[in-house]
Amino acid sequence: MTQNQTVQQKSVRRNRLAAAACFAASLITVSVVGTQSATADAAAHNTARPAAAAVAAPGLGSADLVQSEDFQKGMNPVGATVALTGRQGLSACSGEETMRDLTKDKATAYASVDWTFDTHGMLIESAANAPTGTVADTWEKQLVALVQDCQDEPAGHWYYGAAHTLTVTGGTARWYPAYNGDGTASGGTAVLRSGTRVAIVDLTGQPADAPNYVEGIATAALNRLSS
Repeated sequence: MTQNQTVQQKSVRRNRLAAAACFAASLITVSVVGTQSATADAAAHNTARPAAAAVAAPGLGSADLVQSEDFQKGMNPVGATVALTGRQGLSACSGEETMRDLTKDKATAYASVDWTFDTHGMLIESAANAPTGTVADTWEKQLVALVQDCQDEPAGHWYYGAAHTLTVTGGTARWYPAYNGDGTASGGTAVLRSGTRVAIVDLTGQPADAPNYVEGIATAALNRLSS
């Protein structure tokens, strides 16, 4: 594949993500697929909990995903959609590839959440439970390779920065800051692993001014996945 073809493919993926972000920003309710909805006001006041409704077997559900109270000051959620299908796009670098695509439909359970904020930006998280630890190893490596594919970009394009690692009881993660073409910070992504569970969290835009907000979200997501 030529460099021009690679750049064109990544440009298409970004355009698809931008369109998805615009659509998600129009959401005004917090909803759970196949369950009763809660109001957007409840989410903005950190009372909306996608975990309250959707539970997947075995051992992976919306309670294991980022919750409204996990967001730092300045990150005010106004909408969330939870699903257990594995069909949420993985990240800004994956285009339309989903967790179900990456796992070849071999996971024992899937869970995802799509959060929007009252400022520019959105957060998506997609998780899968592998049948064995060996399979989880493979999926984790595939997710890391996917993110690293967007570390080396042509001048003027957004890109992911260097990997940072973090560990909590029962889990580890690699998180990467994201930068716009002019070098300003704008979100980031994290690949999470806890036992047979793997997940990716992708934050686009900069909904908060706190310098450590990407690390904070990655830590909160890892704690949820490891619980």
